[in-house]
Amino acid sequence: MQLLNVGFGNTVMVGRVVAVVNTGSSPARKIREIAKKNGKLIDVTEGRRTRSMLVMDSNHVVLSSVQSDTISQRLQAMRIDLQLGECREQGKKVYNENE
Repeated sequence: MQLLNVGFGNTVMVGRVVAVVNTGSSPARKIREIAKKNGKLIDVTEGRRTRSMLVMDSNHVVLSSVQSDTISQRLQAMRIDLQLGECREQGKKVYNENE
C-alpha cells in the first residue's frame, strides 16, 4: 500500500486515485457540487485555495491546495518506484531459480 501526500500531512492511497483534475473548468465545478451533494467531498486544503481535485474509485472527491501538476509528478514517481521494485523482485526469483 503506497500513500500519496496531498498536502498538510494528508495522504490518499495511490491505487485508488482515478483522476487528478485542475479546478478551473466548469466540469470540475460540477464534479465538486455532485460530490458535496452526495456527502463524498473531502476538503484537505486547510482553508487555502483549492488547486486540484482527486477523484477516487469510491466516488469520493478530495480537494487539495497542491497543484495538480505536482500531484501528477508525485504519482508518476511512485509508480516508477513500484515498477522498479517489481522488476527487482522478479530478478531475485529468476536468480534463485537458477541456483
